[in-house]
Amino acid sequence: MPRTLVAVLLVLAAAPAAAQQKLDFILNWVPGGDHAPYYYAKAQGWYAKEGIDLNLEPGKGSMLAVQKVGAGANPIGLADMGNVLIGKGKGTDAVGVFNVYANSPQGLYWLKSSGIKGIKDFPGKKIGNPAADGARPMWPALAKANGIDPKSVTWVNVDANAKLSALKSKSIDITTSFYNIHHIFQRELGDDLGFVAWREIGLNPYGNSVIVNGDYLRKNQALVGKFVKVTQRAFAACVKDPKPCVKALVDANGALKADNELVNWSLVEVLMSDKHSKTVALGIHDDGRMSADYELVRDYIGIDKPFDVKTTYTNEFLDRSVKMTK
Repeated sequence: MPRTLVAVLLVLAAAPAAAQQKLDFILNWVPGGDHAPYYYAKAQGWYAKEGIDLNLEPGKGSMLAVQKVGAGANPIGLADMGNVLIGKGKGTDAVGVFNVYANSPQGLYWLKSSGIKGIKDFPGKKIGNPAADGARPMWPALAKANGIDPKSVTWVNVDANAKLSALKSKSIDITTSFYNIHHIFQRELGDDLGFVAWREIGLNPYGNSVIVNGDYLRKNQALVGKFVKVTQRAFAACVKDPKPCVKALVDANGALKADNELVNWSLVEVLMSDKHSKTVALGIHDDGRMSADYELVRDYIGIDKPFDVKTTYTNEFLDRSVKMTK
């Protein structure tokens, strides 16, 4: 075989690997059912086909994800949009490109035996969750919406995996958690479970969205566009048939159990579904809702430096033909 032909073949063989661009994606938390689509698309080679070498990094809360993406330590991440708006007011440069939770996933949990009947009984109580949890900066808005003083509760640092044990031991009175693991609280607390979803007591801002560092987005429009379309396709595929998606998640994270994560995913679907995701596009940030979320954060929490809310999200990368079907 001529040397020139050999050289050409070697270059062609190396081309796909060379074309891959590493993308460090920080999750909002440790991997769970709500993250199944990313693992599924990665296992199927969908990201790689688009030149993306995706690295999924476990997170420790939305606040941390916003900080890391805003600082450019991670070009892309997953975080609660309320925290993105708070961060933007402090100068954080992060842009939402794909919405996952059209409904707020946040919920409050307590023991009925404690005498607590609802949020009006929270003053004087201790709420335990991780220091970087996205619920903390949004608490003032929820408290004020329900006519209680945000400072009337005490926040206690509790590791995510210790929430239930802290609640059972009564070292805390209340904890926060996402609705997609509601079944675990039900199983552990049984008839003593006290619960209310934020969306049921006057606060339903957009929840988790995929966010991108602003400077990275400006310099890598094509790559981000490919990432968003693959991710949108993956979420739609998982709604249609969740079992392969959950299998990919469990295969990549051996400590997880498929049955538990399938239930987790079924609850995620509830959070993904609203009129905009069903009729306009899966993953869309609606202009009206984003304006309302900005006003909520501004009025109840405070924004250090006002900004145009449209600078915190974009729908330009979405395929409008892909919609939520449930």
